[in-house]
Amino acid sequence: MMTSYAVLFISALMAATILPMQSEAVLVGFLVAGQKPVAYLLIIATLGNVLGAVINWGLGRAVRRFEGRSWFPASQEQMQRAQRWYLRYGRWSLLASWLPIVGDPITVVAGTLRESFWPFVALVTLAKGGRYIALAAMTVPWL
Repeated sequence: MMTSYAVLFISALMAATILPMQSEAVLVGFLVAGQKPVAYLLIIATLGNVLGAVINWGLGRAVRRFEGRSWFPASQEQMQRAQRWYLRYGRWSLLASWLPIVGDPITVVAGTLRESFWPFVALVTLAKGGRYIALAAMTVPWL
């Protein structure tokens, strides 16, 4: 039982970092199987995904040391696009952190621009948790 939760947590964490992963597919698989409480699955997926975003935020805070390396999670173009978005909308752009392609770079840029930790965590949790709740509602219509 704990193994299933660990798989979900790790997939959600990796999906929010530099590793390509689809945590939504893992979550939907568990939801369709119906063997785990939906609330637990949502909490575990959200915690893992938010922790991945916190890792990105930490990388962003140290970006000057790592920028330009081949393993860096975003290209220079992606970073510039995310920075323009972030500067235009401020911390509220973190509500888009759930989006594919632009979401992860936004969390890195938030760290680069020294966004405060707790507002970062609150907005990212709202965005990423909201995405998982919407996904669960579409998958399990009786929610």
